[in-house]
Parts: sequence; C-alpha cells; structure tokens
Amino acid sequence: MKEKKTGDLCQELMEQPNLDSYLSGNETYFQNENPAAFLAALYDKIKISKAELARRAGMSEVYLHQVFAGRRNPSRDRLLCLCVGMELTLEETQELLKMTGYGLLYAKHRRDAIIAHGLVHHTPLDTINDALYTANEKTLF
Repeated sequence: MKEKKTGDLCQELMEQPNLDSYLSGNETYFQNENPAAFLAALYDKIKISKAELARRAGMSEVYLHQVFAGRRNPSRDRLLCLCVGMELTLEETQELLKMTGYGLLYAKHRRDAIIAHGLVHHTPLDTINDALYTANEKTLF
C-alpha cells in the first residue's frame, strides 16, 4: 500500500463530510508508534542509571519508571527534561515530540530556541532553566 502524504490526508479530511468514513478509510496511515518504547530504546543507548537520569531530568525515580512503563504521559516540558537528561540529539528530541503529539521545538520561539540550543550543546537542565528564567521565559520545571 502506498503511503499518503500529510498534505493529501489533510486535503481528504477537509473534503470528507463524514468523519467516521475518513477515520476508517485512513486507519493504516495514522501514527501508532509507542513513545514509551521509543524512549526505552533511546535510554538503552546511554550509559547512566535510571537514578542518575531522574536526577539529571529533575524528576523522581518513581515518576521516571512510570513514564518508561507507559503508565504516565509526561507533559511536553517534562518530556523535554528527559531529553536533556538523556543528552538526546535535537533530531531525537523532535522525533519524540512528534510521536507524542506535542509541538516541535521551533527556532522562531525564543523559549524553544533556548531549549534547542541547550540540547545541541548538552547543557545541563539547571543551566537551561537559568537561561529561560533570565530571558523571562517559563522554566521547564
């Protein structure tokens, strides 16, 4: 089966008067990745304990384990904290954001630019939060 482009799906959605028909006719094209599994695969590449990751990400170990088990869905900011703690690349972070349905980091938004810069340069979370605070932007936690 040929993959439909996002633009084609959007066009079809706008033209289809019956939502149920659109949904059932395009079920195979909807994203169904498992963010917890993707996150676990990324974690397997790094050489730190989950306790250390929790510390770097500014969250409790219990919460971290719930996220990895798929029992908790972190907010965009908490997910970004995890990405910083894991020292993910900007591309890996964007993929995880897309997979979870959150907005991608956007360089034209000052807050997102500060966070993206921190990811690219492997800046610790507390330093990113300091930069956000100094710029009068909402901190990640």
